[in-house]
Amino acid sequence: MIRNPKLIAVLHDPIAIAESIRRRKLWEQVFIVFGWFSLLVALLTLVFLVADLFIRGWPLLNLRFFLSPPSSDPEEAGILTAWVGSLLVILVTIVVAVPLGIAAGVYLEEYAPKNWLLDFIEINITNLAGVPSIIYGLLALGFFVYILKWGESILTAGSTLALLILPVVIVTTREALRAIPVGIREAAYSVGASRWQMIFDHVLPYAMGGILTGIIVGISRAIGETAPLITIGALTFITFLPDAPIKGEFPYISFNWIWSPFTVLPIQMFNWVSRPQEAFQVNSAAAGIVLLVLTLVVNATAIYLRYRFRKSIKF
Repeated sequence: MIRNPKLIAVLHDPIAIAESIRRRKLWEQVFIVFGWFSLLVALLTLVFLVADLFIRGWPLLNLRFFLSPPSSDPEEAGILTAWVGSLLVILVTIVVAVPLGIAAGVYLEEYAPKNWLLDFIEINITNLAGVPSIIYGLLALGFFVYILKWGESILTAGSTLALLILPVVIVTTREALRAIPVGIREAAYSVGASRWQMIFDHVLPYAMGGILTGIIVGISRAIGETAPLITIGALTFITFLPDAPIKGEFPYISFNWIWSPFTVLPIQMFNWVSRPQEAFQVNSAAAGIVLLVLTLVVNATAIYLRYRFRKSIKF
C-alpha cells in the first residue's frame, strides 16, 4: 500500500507522469550515446595501435625473419627460437591444463558432495582466476624450479601457464555442465546408464562448446604472458632450438625438448623494445604482428572445434 502523499499525487497527475517518462527517456538516450562514444574510443584506439604495428613491422616479415635466431645486429635478428618456444610452451600448457581443468570441473559439479568444503573450494577457485600472474611465477619458481628441480625449462613454463589458466577452465567447465538440461541426465539414467556413462557419453558432448570457450579465453591469456615466465628464468637471448621431438631412430619420439631452456615471443619483444636502436623497435613491431596472428590462429582453431562440436550435437 502506497503511503507517500507526494507519490500518490504524482500517480494521479498525468502531466507529472508524462514529465517523468520524458526525463527517463532522456537519460536513456544520454546513456546510449555515452556507451557508443566509449565503444568508439576503444575501437579507434585499438585500430590505431594495430595499424601502427602493421605499418612499422610488415616490411620486415619475410622468411629470413622467421628462420633466423636473435642477433646483436638488428638487420640479422629473427624470431626462430621465440616462435618455436611459444608453440612448445603453449603445447605443454594445453596438455596439462585442459584435461586437468575439465576433470576437476566434472568432479566438482557432478561428484563432489554439496557441503561447506565445496563452497570453500568454489570461492578459492574463483579468487584464483583474478590473482596477478606474477604470483603464479613466484609459486612456480619455488615449487617447479627449486622443489621439483625442473629448472628453467619448457616443462616449467608450460606448467606455470597451466596453473594460470586452470581456474578459468574449471569455472567454465562447471558453468557449461550446469547449463545442460536435467532431462538429458534423467534420460540417460532411464536407459540404464551409469553416472560416468551419463557424463561421458551425454553431458560432456553437449557441454563441450561452452568448455572450449573457456579454453579459448585461457589460451589467449597464456600466449601473451611475460611476467611469470621471466620470474622462472626464461632467457631473453637464446640462439639454439630445443631438441627435435621426432627422431630418425627408434623410438622415433623424444621428450628431451621439455627440459630445454626457452624464450617466447613476448619476452623477445621486451628484449628488443628495451634496446635504444630504432631498428630493434621495428623488429619488435614485426614480432608483435606474429604474436597477434599466432593468437588469432590458436583461437580460430579452438572456435572451429567448438563449432564442430555444437554442429554434431542435435537437441
